[in-house]
Amino acid sequence: MGASSDPNPEASDEQQKRSEIYTYEAPWHIYAMSWSVRRDKKYRLSIASLLEHYPNRVEIVQLDDSNGEIRSDPNLAFEHPYPPTKTIFIPDKECQKPDLLATSSDFLRIWRISDDHSRVDLKSVLNGNKNSEFCGPLTSFDWNEAEPKRIGTSSIDTTCTIWDIERETVDTQLIAHDKELQRHQASANAIAWAPHSSCHICTAGDDSQALIWDLSSMGQPVEGGLDPILAYTAGAEIEQLQWSSSQPDWVAIAFSSKLQILRLEIHKGNIWLLIMRCKCQ
Repeated sequence: MGASSDPNPEASDEQQKRSEIYTYEAPWHIYAMSWSVRRDKKYRLSIASLLEHYPNRVEIVQLDDSNGEIRSDPNLAFEHPYPPTKTIFIPDKECQKPDLLATSSDFLRIWRISDDHSRVDLKSVLNGNKNSEFCGPLTSFDWNEAEPKRIGTSSIDTTCTIWDIERETVDTQLIAHDKELQRHQASANAIAWAPHSSCHICTAGDDSQALIWDLSSMGQPVEGGLDPILAYTAGAEIEQLQWSSSQPDWVAIAFSSKLQILRLEIHKGNIWLLIMRCKCQ
């Protein structure tokens, strides 16, 4: 009896191809990156450099799954002031909005990729400091999936700013983490929108606090300013924060060597902290 053959060699080749690791070698150290969520660009990412001098670089790369090559299009590479701390493509799976990429460094910048994918143009530069052309560096930002015109930024100057990127105006600004630390104010290090909501957002910072805010009153005068609806104090400065998109009642924070998961109860727009679970003690 002869050796058995694969009844479907094409399927076997495809499976082997899918299991490979694809590598792209950038000409500089990669610091920030993000996946595109558009259905017509499922293998597209943005990557950004970490260079010590002022001009840095952003590239948009694409995996060609027919040959396994990741290519950078020179027409979609551009110079960026300072190293971007984060990059995010617009959360628009159905391709109904302009193809946008947001980056954060000294300011929040919105870039538009042309319809024919031949170039990237700077659409707007958003500065939340109304009293100066300068602002504290942005540590992070998050794009609201439920309301894609909203982006929230966190800054080293303790403020968190909610932008309407269509009007290019500030919706609201939160003085989120203003505890003094050795004569310095506490940096706001991370920010994340609730995946179920267009108005709930969590911020975290060097004051060891994770704060959840209800922004449903944005644009309306609030006596005494807006206060968080929930506050949790961790054991050290909080460096990272993620709100689970698949389990919207879970928020993860990272501080020092600890990863801590906070469980929330969400009911009719109200949020309560139920329990804490610690991992990686």
